[in-house]
Amino acid sequence: MALTDEAIVKIKGMITSGELGPGDRLPKEADLAARLGLSRNSLREAVKALTLVNVLDVRHGDGTYVTSLDSAHLLDALSFMVDLHRDDSILQFFEVRRLLEPGVAALAASRITPEKITELRLLCSDLAADAGVEELVANDLQFHRGIAEATGNQVVCSLLDGVSGATQRARIWRGVTQAGAVERTLSEHAAILDAIESADAEAARAWMTAHIAGVETWLRKAP
Repeated sequence: MALTDEAIVKIKGMITSGELGPGDRLPKEADLAARLGLSRNSLREAVKALTLVNVLDVRHGDGTYVTSLDSAHLLDALSFMVDLHRDDSILQFFEVRRLLEPGVAALAASRITPEKITELRLLCSDLAADAGVEELVANDLQFHRGIAEATGNQVVCSLLDGVSGATQRARIWRGVTQAGAVERTLSEHAAILDAIESADAEAARAWMTAHIAGVETWLRKAP
């Protein structure tokens, strides 16, 4: 494993130094192993590891390439990690959301377009009072994603996509066990959106904090 780690560090060094850039093809395996002073097996394992985190792309019959290194592409690996989370770590993901999303809402207040406001208003109106839990969760995810998109920051979108995946089950639990979940969610979403539309960053921050903290508080008390 130590040799594989060394190989990963050396390939990473080639990328961070600019020797290899996005879309570049790596030298042939034998040549690269000799150049880096590695065994071909260690190099092969390093390539596998870097492929899993979307740094490298192995094209069979063609070669191994550096990916676009686009932030959204690289952060896809976060979703993989999140999918493996244990139920007892769910609160940690909510803590991350509570740290991130109020700031995202505040930023959206200064950047959102009228078109995006209209889109989010329609999204809120699409949810019927008798909507099922799955519809509520899907609508909620789309709403939060829309606010992240309004910032124009793709890193933010990718981070929140990953973290929100871990909280989806908790949202379903809340919808099943608490009455009035649809009404409460719509009311909180409307308040957040009103603040964003008014370009009131601090109000948007406060409403988003309350919205996420409400679910987190329920989770902490849940059996």
